Amino acid sequence: MQAGSGRATSGKRIPRLLCCSLLSMAGWVGCGHFQPHAHSYVYVSAREVYLRDRVAAVSNRVALVKNGARLEVLEQGHRFDRVRTQDGKVGWLMDHLVINEQQYDAYQHLAMQHAQDPVVATAQLRDDLYLHRTPGRQTDHFYLVAGNSHVALLERASIPHMVPGAVPAPAAAAGQKTQQAAEIPMEDWWLVRDSNGDTGWLLGSRVDVDIPDAIGEYAEGQRMVADYPLATVTDDGRTPREEAQTSRHGHHAGRKAGRAGNKSEAGTAVGADVGAANSNTQVTAPTPRQMTEYLVLLAQPKSGLPYDFDQIRVFTWSLNHHRYETAYRLRGFEGFLPVTITHESVNGLQYPAFAFRIAGEGGSVMDPSTGIAHPVAPRTVSFRMEGNIIRRTGADQAPIETRKDGQGDPAAAGKTAKAHKHRR
Repeated sequence: MQAGSGRATSGKRIPRLLCCSLLSMAGWVGCGHFQPHAHSYVYVSAREVYLRDRVAAVSNRVALVKNGARLEVLEQGHRFDRVRTQDGKVGWLMDHLVINEQQYDAYQHLAMQHAQDPVVATAQLRDDLYLHRTPGRQTDHFYLVAGNSHVALLERASIPHMVPGAVPAPAAAAGQKTQQAAEIPMEDWWLVRDSNGDTGWLLGSRVDVDIPDAIGEYAEGQRMVADYPLATVTDDGRTPREEAQTSRHGHHAGRKAGRAGNKSEAGTAVGADVGAANSNTQVTAPTPRQMTEYLVLLAQPKSGLPYDFDQIRVFTWSLNHHRYETAYRLRGFEGFLPVTITHESVNGLQYPAFAFRIAGEGGSVMDPSTGIAHPVAPRTVSFRMEGNIIRRTGADQAPIETRKDGQGDPAAAGKTAKAHKHRR
C-alpha cells in the first residue's frame, strides 16, 4: 500500500512540474515580445504627424510631433512603431515617416564633412523643401527647410533626370568626358547649409540665387551663378557737367540780381540778397550714396553643364552716368567653384583680387558616383582690380583657351581691359 501510494504521489507530481514549465516558457515568450528597445531612437522626417493611441482604423490622437523630433522606440511592428516623445507621451506612427539612428548619423556626418566648405553663393527657396542625403528625387530626405528661407550653396552636382516610367540611362564610366553624355536629360542639385547648420542636397531648379537687382538686369539671357563684392565707391549724384552748370547758374543769377539792385537806393545790398536767395533755392545737393562693384559669374541657362560657369564680368559704377558698366568680361572657358576673393598690396595701396580654377588640356570629367564635375588638368588664374582696370596676376600667365563662342583672353590677345569695356 505504501509503495502503491508512493507511485501515485509520484504520478501526480509529474503533471504539476510539466504545467509549471509550460507556464514559465509562456511567460518568457510573452515578456520577450514586449521587451523595450533600449537606447533605440528614430527621428521624424515628415513635416508633422500625429501619434495614435492604437493601430486601428479608428484611433485617437495622442500628440503632434514635427520634423526633426527625436522619439524613443518602445515597440516595433510590421509597419508601425510605438514611440515615446521627450515629454513622455506614448503613441503609434507609421515607420516610413521617420528615419533611424544610422540614417540620422549619416546627416550629421555630412554636416561635419562640409562644415568648413566655403560658401559659393546664397539662394532663396521658392517653397518648402526637404534636404536629401545624396542628390536625387527618390533618395533619403530628412530636414525640412521653409519656403523663402535663405541657404548657403556649397557644391553643385548633376545627375540624370529620371522621368517616371523611363528606363535609367547607363552611368558614364570613370574618366569619361561629360560632353559625351550631353544627350541625356540632366538636372542640377546643390549641397546647401541652412541657418541652423543642417546640411543636405536640394534640387537646383527650386532655388533662386541671390543677385542684386541693379546688376541682375544685365544677365543678357545667361544664368547668373554667383556675385562677389569687390569694392565700393561714393556717388554724390552729380556729373562734372552738372556741377559746372550749377556753378555758372549761381554766378550769373547773382550778377543779374546785382544789376537790378543798382537801380534802387539799396541796389548792392538788394542784389546780393536776391542772388543769395536764388542760389539757395535753385541749387540742391544730391544725397551721396555708397555703390558696390561686383565680380559676377555666369553660365548657360541649362542644367548638366560639365563646369560651374563659363563667363565672368566685373561691374563697376560710373560716377558720370550713375549706372553700372562692364569694366571687364571673359567668356568661353570652363570655370569651377569656389572663387577666392583677396586683396593685394601694390606700392602701399590695397587692391581687390580674385582667383578661380579653369579646365586646362583635357577639359573636365564627371564623377559617376557623385555627379560632381572636375577639371582634368586644373589651372588657377588670378586677377587684380585697379580702379576700372582688371589685370592678370599670379604665376599662371599662359593664354586662356576659350571656345569659339567666347571672346577669348584679352591679355593673351594683347588687348586692354578698356578695349573690352562694354557700356549699357
